[in-house]
Amino acid sequence: MLINPAKSKIFYGWYMIGLGTLGVLMSVPGQTIGISAFTDYLLKALELTRGQLSTAYMFGTISSSFMLTFAGRMYDRHGARLVAAAAAMGMGGILIYLSFSDVISSAIITLIPAIPNWLINFIVIFLGFFLLRFFGQGALTLSSRNMIMEWFEHRRGLANALSGPFIAVGFSSAPLLFDFLINNHGWREAWQLLAIIFGFAFTVVILVFYRDKPEKFGLKPDGKQSEAARNRRIKRNKVWYEFNLKEARHKFAFWVFVISLSMFALYITGFTFHVVDVFEQVGISRQKALAIFLPASVIAFSLNATGSWLSDYIKLKHLYKTIAFGGVLSTAGLIMLEHSWAYYVIIIGNGILHGMFGILSAITWPKYFGRKHLGAISGFNQSFNVFFSAIGPWIFSQSLTFTDSYKTAGYIIMAVWAVLFIGSFFADNPQLKMRRDEEV
Repeated sequence: MLINPAKSKIFYGWYMIGLGTLGVLMSVPGQTIGISAFTDYLLKALELTRGQLSTAYMFGTISSSFMLTFAGRMYDRHGARLVAAAAAMGMGGILIYLSFSDVISSAIITLIPAIPNWLINFIVIFLGFFLLRFFGQGALTLSSRNMIMEWFEHRRGLANALSGPFIAVGFSSAPLLFDFLINNHGWREAWQLLAIIFGFAFTVVILVFYRDKPEKFGLKPDGKQSEAARNRRIKRNKVWYEFNLKEARHKFAFWVFVISLSMFALYITGFTFHVVDVFEQVGISRQKALAIFLPASVIAFSLNATGSWLSDYIKLKHLYKTIAFGGVLSTAGLIMLEHSWAYYVIIIGNGILHGMFGILSAITWPKYFGRKHLGAISGFNQSFNVFFSAIGPWIFSQSLTFTDSYKTAGYIIMAVWAVLFIGSFFADNPQLKMRRDEEV
C-alpha cells in the first residue's frame, strides 16, 4: 500500500528533502564527476584516443540534451515519482551496458569486419554516454531536485540549505569512492555494483517513497507555520505571475542564469573529464589530482548552507555574481597550475562553483518564474546545462591537441565568466515588476 503524505504526523516535505537529495546523489554515475574515474580505463579497453573519447562523450551528451525539455514536460504531466523511477531503472541498465562496452564492441567487430574497429568502438561508447547522461545527469537529477522545490515555497532556501551541502560533498567524494571500487574490484565490476545499488535498488525506493505535489494530497507547500511567519514569508517571496517557458525566455535574467549555470557545467565537466591528465601535465600524480575534490567539497558544503539560507532574504543576482567570481578564480588556477599555490586556488574556485550551483540550479526557477511550468522551464535549463557539459571535455581536448596545453581553454572560459559577472548586475527578478505593477 502506498504511503499517504496527508497521514504523516510530520510534514512529508521534510522527508522529501532527504529523498530528493538522495535522488540527486544517486545520479552521480551519470555525472561527469562520476564518469571521470572510468575515463582512462575506457581509453585502454576501447583503444580510442583521448580526442575520440571526448568527441563521443560530446555527441552523446549533446544528443541527450535535446531530450531534456521533453523530460521536463513529462515531469509536469506525470510527476516526479514516475519520471525518477524510469530514469533510475534506465541508468542501471545502461551502466550494465557500459561495463560490457568493450565486449559488445568486439562482438560487433567480429560480425562486421568491414567497418573500422575504432568507428565501432566510437559508436558503442557514444550510445552509452547518450543514455547515461540522459537518465543520470538529466531526468533523475531534474525530477529529484524539482520534487524538493514543489514541497516548499516560502522555505525553499531552508530546504536547499538542508539538501545542497550533502549533494556538494557527495559529488565531490564520488571520484575517490569510484576509484576505490575500481582498484578493489575492477572498472567493469565497479559499474555493475553501481547499477545494482544506484539504479535498480533505488528505483524501488523511488516507487515506495517519492511523492508529487503536496496539493495532490490536500496539503500546502511548507507545512504548518504560524500565521505571522507565513505572512512575512509570503510578502517577501510571493510569486505574482506564473511564467510559461515562452514568456520566461523573453527575460534577460533568464538567459544570464541559464548561461551561468551552463558555463558551470561546461567548465566543471571539461576539467573533471580530463582531471588526471590536467595535473599530470605539470607533474602532479593521479592520487593528488583526484584528492582535489574533497577539500573543495568542504568549501561547497559551508557555502551552500549559508547561501541557501540567504537566498530567502537577498536577491539571487548577488549569488550569480558569486558563482561567476568562483569561475574566474578556478580558471585562473588552471592557467597558472605550474605554480604550487594554483592547486589551492582551483580548490577554492571549484568549492565556490559547486556550492553556488547547488543553490541556483534548484531555487532560481520557482522563485523567478513560479511552479506551474517548473518542469518545462527547468528542463529547458537542464538541456542547456547538458549541452554545454558536452562540449566542455571537447574544448579541453582541442586545447591540448592544438596548443599542447589546457591553458587556452582556461583563458576562453575565464573571459565568458567575466562577461557573466557583469551581466548578473542587471538580472533582476521579473516578479518585482509584477509586484510594482500591482501596487500601482
